[in-house]
Amino acid sequence: MKNIFNKRGNLSSISTIISLSLVLFVVGILALVLINAKQISNQIKEEGILFTIMLNDSTDNTSEEMLSNQRAEFENYLDGSDYFLDFKLIDKEIAYKELQEDMGEDFSSVLDINPLPDSYDAHVKAEFLDTSGLKKIEDFIENYKGADVVQSVFYQRNMVKKINSNAKKISLFLLAFCVVFFLISFALINNTIRLSIYSKRLLIRTMRLVGATNMFIQKPYLISSVYQGFFSSVIAIFMLIGSVEMLKEIFPEHIQTNDFLEIAVIFGLILIFGIIISWISTFFAVRRYLNLNENELFN
Repeated sequence: MKNIFNKRGNLSSISTIISLSLVLFVVGILALVLINAKQISNQIKEEGILFTIMLNDSTDNTSEEMLSNQRAEFENYLDGSDYFLDFKLIDKEIAYKELQEDMGEDFSSVLDINPLPDSYDAHVKAEFLDTSGLKKIEDFIENYKGADVVQSVFYQRNMVKKINSNAKKISLFLLAFCVVFFLISFALINNTIRLSIYSKRLLIRTMRLVGATNMFIQKPYLISSVYQGFFSSVIAIFMLIGSVEMLKEIFPEHIQTNDFLEIAVIFGLILIFGIIISWISTFFAVRRYLNLNENELFN
């Protein structure tokens, strides 16, 4: 009889660990999706939004050599800032040819001179691609206008607003979805553990009848729940690592796992959540069967 109970207990524990691992794995996947969506959004903003700095041409008062030196100083000025990922000088003649190719027309018969100035195309860091951040960059560039280097700055304000708005909506949707699934996961884990304890209700009742205290009865189940939560979390974390590595092989351009601190935090939270939810659910499940009378025990 004892072997039967031990066998059933082991099977019940294994079943609980598997169920907990799967639920924690899905929760972890959703959390990683949320982080990855943020990183992809930042990547889209950094690559898709171009900050163009129009430069002044040389004048009668400014020689080519002086202008070249001013631009070299301006490049050092840009390079020393924390705003830009990179920047590239676009020659006005090249820009003019590209414009003709894009438009499919030759403007040389209409325009005697090239109306385009030399310019810098700069990619801005995602953290500054909002209204306040771009205002700081504009002010930063304005400081150099007095040196007759910068003519004007241009970027697609509507695109910036649209991308930020869409990114915010997607993040809120994913966050809401994660919260809902988290609550569902909590309920699933709680129900799984309650079913596991339900199979041991007669043993709990027997121990109570022979005079065992509530703490004495609860202690082995609570200790077991900590182990179950721990092993379930570890299994879920290894499943997550394996899944992420596999997806990186299939979609190397879309799966971003550069922020190791955030990933470590997720793994830590999965471990803590697995142990805590397992312990709490076990505590209340055992307590429930301790308070049942004989008639309620078989219903």
